[in-house]
Amino acid sequence: MRVLLVPNPANPRSVDATVRAATWLSAAGYEAVMVTEDAEACDMAAHGVSRLDLGQPGLVVALGGDGTILKAVHLLDEIDAPIMGVNLGRLGFLSGAEGDELPEALAAALAGDVKVERRQTLSATVDVGGRRAGTYQALNEVYIGRGSSGRAVDLQIDVNGVTVGRFVADGVIVATPTGSTAYSLSAGGPLVSPDVRGVIIVPVAPHTLNARAMVAGPGDCVEITCPNPARCDACVTVDGDQVPCRTILDGVKITVGEHDVRLLRLDGRGFFDVVSTTFLRS
Repeated sequence: MRVLLVPNPANPRSVDATVRAATWLSAAGYEAVMVTEDAEACDMAAHGVSRLDLGQPGLVVALGGDGTILKAVHLLDEIDAPIMGVNLGRLGFLSGAEGDELPEALAAALAGDVKVERRQTLSATVDVGGRRAGTYQALNEVYIGRGSSGRAVDLQIDVNGVTVGRFVADGVIVATPTGSTAYSLSAGGPLVSPDVRGVIIVPVAPHTLNARAMVAGPGDCVEITCPNPARCDACVTVDGDQVPCRTILDGVKITVGEHDVRLLRLDGRGFFDVVSTTFLRS
């Protein structure tokens, strides 16, 4: 079986854990691989493969924080492979195991002795300058907001073709239930269990008293546009990575993605157990 290791090369703990994971996997008879740039950054070039040659890994191990899990999701794109996050970062909210239980986590994941959580994604189609910029997958959120000028933007929100809000703001977050614990939470959005399927819409610093967070259903289409040409300098960010925004943003259409992400959890803790220990421990 091929196991894809996804490290955070900027984190020495992650690099060390990646070396240990590759050694353990090889000794157990598994093929441990990394994308070429990660393998070279970790001084493990022999384990490197190109992104086009990832094939169908039987398991993906993300060694870092939640950002490393997001990195793994985007590396896989539409490849359906289970992801085990090993927390070597700060929060590790999405992680299914801690760094000090790496061998146990690997053994449990490979044996199928773990809890599988299916996490909904979003599909965002971005149009800029009168053309299609692309369609992007998000596990956490899509953010539409201030561009290079730094000015607040005029945003209109439509759900299934019906206008439900228009305001000048820093931006708006469109999040999954998984993303409700990330940027959406910081902006005042609700905590939503990942068992719920839907689309969370959270205005960021709106210049009005009437903008409120909303939750749309799993079959709804959310469209964000910039109706005022004087305030349309907006950029789009997907799970923290910015979509090129060198021209005018026409709009973003967001729906629930066709493909879920499978996250593995070693300890079997529920969502609110993790919420309690992660956000209330201080």
